[in-house]
Amino acid sequence: MSSTDSKVAENKMGVMPVKKLVINMSLPMMMSMLIQALYNIVDSVFVAKLSENALTAVSLAFPLQTLCIAIGGGTGVGINALLSKSLGEKNMKKVNDTATNGAFLYTLSYIAFLILGIIAVKPFYMSQVSGTGAGGEEIYRFGVEYLSIVMIFSVGIFGQFYFERLLMSTGKTFYSMISQMSGAVTNLILDPILIFGLLGLPKMGVAGAAIATVTGQCVAAIVAFVCNIKYNKEISLKFRGFRPDLKIIAAIYKVGIPAIIMQSIGSVMVFCMNKILIEFSSTATAVFGVYFKLQSFFFMPIFGLINGITPIIAFSYGAGLRKRMIKTVKVSMVIAGTVMMIGMAAFEFIPEFLLVQLFDASEDMVNIGVPALRIIGVHFLIAWFCIVIGAVFQALGKAMFSLIVSVMRQLVVLVPAAYILAETGGLNAVWWSFPIAEVMSFVVTTICFMKVYNQIITKLPEGTE
Repeated sequence: MSSTDSKVAENKMGVMPVKKLVINMSLPMMMSMLIQALYNIVDSVFVAKLSENALTAVSLAFPLQTLCIAIGGGTGVGINALLSKSLGEKNMKKVNDTATNGAFLYTLSYIAFLILGIIAVKPFYMSQVSGTGAGGEEIYRFGVEYLSIVMIFSVGIFGQFYFERLLMSTGKTFYSMISQMSGAVTNLILDPILIFGLLGLPKMGVAGAAIATVTGQCVAAIVAFVCNIKYNKEISLKFRGFRPDLKIIAAIYKVGIPAIIMQSIGSVMVFCMNKILIEFSSTATAVFGVYFKLQSFFFMPIFGLINGITPIIAFSYGAGLRKRMIKTVKVSMVIAGTVMMIGMAAFEFIPEFLLVQLFDASEDMVNIGVPALRIIGVHFLIAWFCIVIGAVFQALGKAMFSLIVSVMRQLVVLVPAAYILAETGGLNAVWWSFPIAEVMSFVVTTICFMKVYNQIITKLPEGTE
């Protein structure tokens, strides 16, 4: 994996027409993230066939799983932004140093989650289900079984994040798609086999779902590693004599830590929402978990789009190409808005179909879930704008603005609003906290973007499209 300046100059992020580039970079990521969302849903579909308590147990695991994804994804955002910017500047030493220091950071992250998987899972579940009776005891047992496996063997997901981010940073999103798809397909195949004990294997239940998940992640990491070795000629990974470079690490985390905190806030939000909802019933908590699985079918492709455009924006920033940057954002907004309108239509017009056909929902779950999906679906109207502009903040090294928006949305507005609405309006009122929080997010995002536009974007040379 060696490189030359001439190869950097010819990187497609600087020369390919913008519309074609956005599609070329983002479509593979959108497809792979769509498949990721599909297997997330299928995972819960299979678990739901075991029992509603099993589904609730897996849903309650979401905060710690989200924290794991936050660390991996946020670190990757920092690596992606710095590495792509360095490519635009043709600083190949910094490109390689960023890649090697990134590997060091992911290794530390896995060690931390290995320890958490051993010592934190039982108290985590106990804090959520204590006092809920016999059903809570079963949820606790299922949950500890599932989440312990996912966290202790999280080496796969961190390896997957690392090698896929290297591919994304140099514009090789097709190979990142191949990696993600291989992991998703592995998970999809293994889920029913391990959960229900097919092909002569023992029935493992929720443990089987967890084993399928970590196996898929390990397969994806291996495929991404191979793709880097064979096809990523712009990065040279050399670990002999490696010492951590504090300046590189600081530059990665300047963007990465706000992104990590921003995504970790989602973990805190889900934990708090689960605590609020379980006071009504465990079914209400299961509905919330189902919502997250369903919304991922529309949000995950948008996150794939973001993964595709972030290196384009960062590259354009490093190369001083303002027109390419602005056009990239405009094209992305059209794509994101279209996907989210489809998602809103599904939540508004076919919520009962989604609940019954996918999750074998009981009558109680349908009665809670139909109004919940219709109310929450309203916020899709503006969520796409905030997500795309958040990518701009991260690519330009202004991830703190994304953090501010996320804190305001999820902790300052959503959770308090949900608590107040639960106390004053009952369960159906709780769901309105999502549209309320999204309106605030839109306002704060717009204000922050105008500041970034005036201070950074307008001062770049126009360049060419």
